[in-house]
Amino acid sequence: MDAYSVFKAIHFIALVSWFAAMFYLPRLFVYHAENIDNREFVRVVKIMERKLFNFIGIPAFVLTLISGVVLLCLNLSLFHFGWLHTKLTLLVLLIAWFFWSRSLLVQLANDTCKKSGKFFRVFNEIPTLFLIAIVLLAVLKPF
Repeated sequence: MDAYSVFKAIHFIALVSWFAAMFYLPRLFVYHAENIDNREFVRVVKIMERKLFNFIGIPAFVLTLISGVVLLCLNLSLFHFGWLHTKLTLLVLLIAWFFWSRSLLVQLANDTCKKSGKFFRVFNEIPTLFLIAIVLLAVLKPF
């Protein structure tokens, strides 16, 4: 068992956990926005949103980044491939989406968010598109 394989496994586990948070958090936002008049329900959803982001999303995000950097350091030759540059660009955009979701979480927690359930339904699909593109690039290495 070599270090690269260990960090690759860690990277995959962290990535799956991070995406699980990114898939579920906007779904909670949908429920929050569509049930805004149900105060008790919203109170519970606010707790779920905060805990999901802080206790699953952030640690998984950090572990995904750290393990990814380690993988790159263990195999510097990857930097010669265009697919990696594209993947890293998508990663930067995904990180921006992740922290945008954090700002929406704060707005929802403070009852200042004006976004609709319909907005959050569309917002919920964005990480899926990133996942498809990033996995295709990483597996197929097209260029």
